[in-house]
Amino acid sequence: MKKILMAGLLAGSLGSAAAQSQVRGLVFEDTNGNGKKDKKEAGIPNVAVTNGRQVVLTDAKGAYTLPVGLDNIISVIKPSGYQIPVGPDNQPRFFRRHKPQGSPQTKFAGVAPTGVLPASVDFGLTKDDEPADFKVLVFGDPQAYTTQQLAFFDKGVVEETRNLTKDVRFGISLGDLVGDNPTLFQPYQQVIGKLGVPWFAVMGNHDMNYDAKADSLSDESFEAAFGPNTYAFSSGKVHFIVLDDILYPDPRDTKGYWGGLRPEQLEFVENDLKFVPKDYLVVLAYHIPMFDDVRPADRQRLFNALKDFPNTLALSAHTHYQRHAFFGKEEGFQREVPHHEYNVGTTSGDWYSGELNDQGIPVSTMRDGTPKGYMFLTFNGNKYAFDYRVAGKPADYKIGIFAPRVMATNQTEKGEVYANFFQGTAKDELEYRIGNGEWKPMKRAEEPDPAMVETRFRWDRSTEELKGVRPSNPVECDHLWKASLPNKLPVGDQTIEVRAKDVYGRTFTSTASIKVTAAPDSE
Repeated sequence: MKKILMAGLLAGSLGSAAAQSQVRGLVFEDTNGNGKKDKKEAGIPNVAVTNGRQVVLTDAKGAYTLPVGLDNIISVIKPSGYQIPVGPDNQPRFFRRHKPQGSPQTKFAGVAPTGVLPASVDFGLTKDDEPADFKVLVFGDPQAYTTQQLAFFDKGVVEETRNLTKDVRFGISLGDLVGDNPTLFQPYQQVIGKLGVPWFAVMGNHDMNYDAKADSLSDESFEAAFGPNTYAFSSGKVHFIVLDDILYPDPRDTKGYWGGLRPEQLEFVENDLKFVPKDYLVVLAYHIPMFDDVRPADRQRLFNALKDFPNTLALSAHTHYQRHAFFGKEEGFQREVPHHEYNVGTTSGDWYSGELNDQGIPVSTMRDGTPKGYMFLTFNGNKYAFDYRVAGKPADYKIGIFAPRVMATNQTEKGEVYANFFQGTAKDELEYRIGNGEWKPMKRAEEPDPAMVETRFRWDRSTEELKGVRPSNPVECDHLWKASLPNKLPVGDQTIEVRAKDVYGRTFTSTASIKVTAAPDSE
């Protein structure tokens, strides 16, 4: 009898959950920070709340109503001047999962049944005097496949950056948080939590449930760990939109994945932007870059949603190299000023490959010659500037120089100097000089970084086994410059200095040396 009664109660509960078609709640100022709406705490009007597709504003009392189905995550879109609470390991808590029947059974666990929604789903925010000038920390692809690689990430990147977060408002990882192993989500969160700032997550193609039968179900383990994979928030005069831009299974042949967005995600972007001031900087964060293999119609609809905002930026990762792209009218972005996408270098570098450094961590230089690292993004109102840092190097190490180490004076004109300006764009100018000589221009080189070619040959030609994992083959570098060395340099140790002037008016320098020896003239 007890079993029958319990079964009846369970069926009734699930029936009630399935029958729910609306969610109601409040957004309120949580003055005491206890996460609950107390009598004296007032609602906050004109705050956006979403179910992942529709977006509504709270009324004068902070109340909202939204439709729900059987699989929604209700989230508040944080306005400027407020902060959202964080849970363990500094994970932001701005959402409520609504999945009354839970996730379908998959290899890796998803969301447990959430049951009936409470009568009021409330979100507490605390006031914060957010200045218009602030800094965030950006990681590309931590992508640890094992606990050992997670330890490499911790020791090689997190340990370094935890001493650099004093003036960082929050951080974000641009997907591929782990490597096809959602059981590492929690250990990853524990490592990230050491940084001491709120940390947001983007979903990558290696964060999915690969046994999902539909794209809408490919994020069940991600949802269980991090919440929604499509959401937004504002800080200062910047509005951030986070998107899962991986379609899995690939709708073209159900094999693999394809870059793109589902219709409800694009509707969310369009609905969200209705309430964003036009003078704000809109920053998109997703995993697969829009210059990659992305469904054209989705990219165009996204571009159309952004075209009326004069200030936009996109952040992506995925490629394990570093590149800047500028989308203008030829690429379908109907605006006079091109839309900038920064494809950020990764914290895992070239998938934790290469020889081990003095810390016992793989060097893992990326395929374009960019060393693994992280990026600081600084905002001044609706303007931004970026600063890519190489892990384990001084903050001003921005240019890698490749040149002959020793050359005879009568052969120096046959040598070339290469400069890999790691965070460079095609719009930047690079020059070089020998000693205190005249500055001479360098030309962009559309070829692989010779330093990476040298690394590959070292692995291929070594007669002894090298410790570590063989690096990937080099790819063409998008930020490489070169110049021919002058004729007959003076004998002795000569300094090669490279100067980079970027489009933001900043100047960076780096030096290398070449030993010039005396030699008889050759025919």
